[in-house]
Amino acid sequence: MFMLTKQYSLRTVDTYLKWISSYINFHGKRHPASMCNNEVVEYLDYLVLKCNVSPKTQATALNALFFLYKQIIKQDLCPNLTLVRSKRQSKLPIVMTPEEVKRLMS
Repeated sequence: MFMLTKQYSLRTVDTYLKWISSYINFHGKRHPASMCNNEVVEYLDYLVLKCNVSPKTQATALNALFFLYKQIIKQDLCPNLTLVRSKRQSKLPIVMTPEEVKRLMS
């Protein structure tokens, strides 16, 4: 595999292949060379708006698609894609009730 000759880790290869496959399936198994910026934006927006992925997951999918287009298809994507960015979900603090604190202390 091309990615292994470039010394990508097996985990990265698996992850990139998963995202590339998902992208192709999302667009009805069209060949990626027949698609470009608009389809990439549409797919990444879908991941955020419908699948509610985290910012890191969205970035990983974007990196996989940039790799596909630049290294495999030899076609550059626009570096300034206008996507819906995933927002970091706020985490609620875990608060213990007074009874839970008493039980913990005893």
